Amino acid sequence: MSLPKLPTYYYLDHFTEMLGFVAKAYASILTEEHHRFSQCFRRMSRDAQCLLVRMINRRGMVFNRDQFRYAEIGDTQAALNELAAIGHARSLLVQDYAALLSRLPKAQLLASARSAGYSDARSSWSKPTLIAFFVERVPFDVAIEYCDGERFVVLANTAPIDFQLYLYFGKTEVDLKNFALRDLGLLRTNGATGFSARFEDAEEARACFYYSQLADRIEEKGLDVYQQAADAILTGPSCPTDYASELRGRIACRVGQYFEKFGDLDLARRLYQASDSADCRERLVRIIYAAGEKTEAEALIRQMIDDPVSDDEFTFATDFHARKFGGRRTGACTEMLRAAATILIDDAHRGNPEAGVAAYKRRQGFRVFFAENTLWLSLFGLMFWDELFETDQLNSGFDWVPRCLKDGSFAHRFAPQIEAKLQAVRSGSALSFVLKSVAARWGRPNGLFAWDHVSLEALQLLLTGVDLAGLASIMEAMCRDFRSMRDGFPDLMLAKDGKVSFSEVKAEGDVIRRNQLTRLRQLGKAQIAVEIDRVGYSFDPDQDYVVVDVETTGGMASYDRITEIGAVKIRNHQVVGEWHSLVNPQRSIPARIVQLTGITNAMVRDAPVFGTVADSFMEFMADGIFVAHNVNFDYGFISSEFERLERRFRCPKVCTCAGMRKTHPGLESYGLGNLSRVFDIDLESHHRALSDARAAAGLLNLMNAKRQKSLLDDRAA
Repeated sequence: MSLPKLPTYYYLDHFTEMLGFVAKAYASILTEEHHRFSQCFRRMSRDAQCLLVRMINRRGMVFNRDQFRYAEIGDTQAALNELAAIGHARSLLVQDYAALLSRLPKAQLLASARSAGYSDARSSWSKPTLIAFFVERVPFDVAIEYCDGERFVVLANTAPIDFQLYLYFGKTEVDLKNFALRDLGLLRTNGATGFSARFEDAEEARACFYYSQLADRIEEKGLDVYQQAADAILTGPSCPTDYASELRGRIACRVGQYFEKFGDLDLARRLYQASDSADCRERLVRIIYAAGEKTEAEALIRQMIDDPVSDDEFTFATDFHARKFGGRRTGACTEMLRAAATILIDDAHRGNPEAGVAAYKRRQGFRVFFAENTLWLSLFGLMFWDELFETDQLNSGFDWVPRCLKDGSFAHRFAPQIEAKLQAVRSGSALSFVLKSVAARWGRPNGLFAWDHVSLEALQLLLTGVDLAGLASIMEAMCRDFRSMRDGFPDLMLAKDGKVSFSEVKAEGDVIRRNQLTRLRQLGKAQIAVEIDRVGYSFDPDQDYVVVDVETTGGMASYDRITEIGAVKIRNHQVVGEWHSLVNPQRSIPARIVQLTGITNAMVRDAPVFGTVADSFMEFMADGIFVAHNVNFDYGFISSEFERLERRFRCPKVCTCAGMRKTHPGLESYGLGNLSRVFDIDLESHHRALSDARAAAGLLNLMNAKRQKSLLDDRAA
């Protein structure tokens, strides 16, 4: 695919586009400083404008002027002089020392140190070690002389630029490359035609900008960085909104945890006390309790129970109080997991236990849907689509999640509309809202869910198969606190006899996370049936195995195509079904392949293409485990064929070649032909799909017989 050619001054156009948008959307927030910059920028020569934007788009603040090679800038030095005259470029100062050193290659640093007489600099040192050596041992003026410091220039006075970029993108440490990626068709935008301001209050905007910059700075590890961050948090601006407070709380918690690990519990405690966030309050109560201040700890815990910041905090507080002050020995998560029933599934499902439990539940007569968060997010998005995406709640073309969900204002801002739709949920008439959104908005990109994961069948069952008042309470909680409610939902939705329930699957070593515990309790309180299914692995005689063999035009799944598929279904060591089809590969079969398989072009000329037999093959697979001899070959070809149909193919898989090596070691060869001879398995037409699949099925039975005997022996012991 050839990319469109961008105009010569594309980046300058993008910067101007950003300034214009911000000037219009944030007129009440911008100060005289920002207006002065915009006026100054408009008065600059085009060369100076281009060079300034080029520097903004590059990483860091220190640049080698010799590397300013831009064909569209006629006189780089003149442009640089102009920027210096108005204060946007300057020479190096001592505070730029570390930034300068980071711009230099390690070889140049080493050579410069030795030229300056510091012969103890070692070539074996890493670059960070060399930089530390310079900072500690080499004076700034000496480094400037021997590192050609006069060739470097510093981008200066960027505060008004940085703030306006933040207003546009909603985060710091971004540049204008997103515009270029958009114009090249490499970055999708939300397609909205109207936008609202990210901030309506100047104090909130400045506080969020301050703490966002702080969050970026602590990405650089080190005690000095975190000490400066702690001081900045404790002396930083107040937060007039919940959104700003949450941002400050996240940073305070992160920095506080650093000092907890470092051993400075007093500073960590002060940082946690600087925020009312749930995470900070949790860390604070743990520190207080560990210090032996149990009365103060219990008082804070009771406050968290009586006035929780979120449902997750309430879950933590009640659990902590029960364990530390109520005599309970284990946490609620542990108790719930221990009380769960165990389901034994075949160990071929180790990589995806949810699929194993789904197959087990289907054999019990349930209709099973992989739900987790997708089901609830799609229901929420479709129910409230108009409020979320048709009221200019996005802040720019690059934003995907509506502002009202980020700042928690959704429930207040749209209270009448929300109540009307929740009443529709309670009365059983909510499906019409869902179908209306699907019909009008299908395929429209959004930041809540992917359309190819939307199951209308699952949504319809959910809207009719649970306690509707309880379902409305869950939806109301999502409206009230979307950030907390957007994840943690159970893995599977089960439907049987018109009733819907949910299953949270936990394999060996898994734990119940707090958000999952909160969601389980919320669903239970809402009278929506939910259970935890603990998974144990074993040989399952009721599990279907589908042994597959494919013949192809060659060995590359991304290029070659399937000419024949054979499949044999095994249950409890017995063949219970077979499936076979020649497949038109839509290309010529090479002569060497014809000689190997005996499948000619004439044989497949009138055969169905893969897309015609795909549904039939999937129906035969059902919940079976995909088995093949050298399984990645056959699985890879089947998967590639489904990808060409823009469909996903995913099954647990077992390899009879690897399995026979494990269960029957010491053989000379583990090729299908040799194993068939050794174990007297019929292989009448080697390299024909159904014949090879039948032979591999015989090997699978040998493997499973050993597995079953081993399990019985272990139980007897």
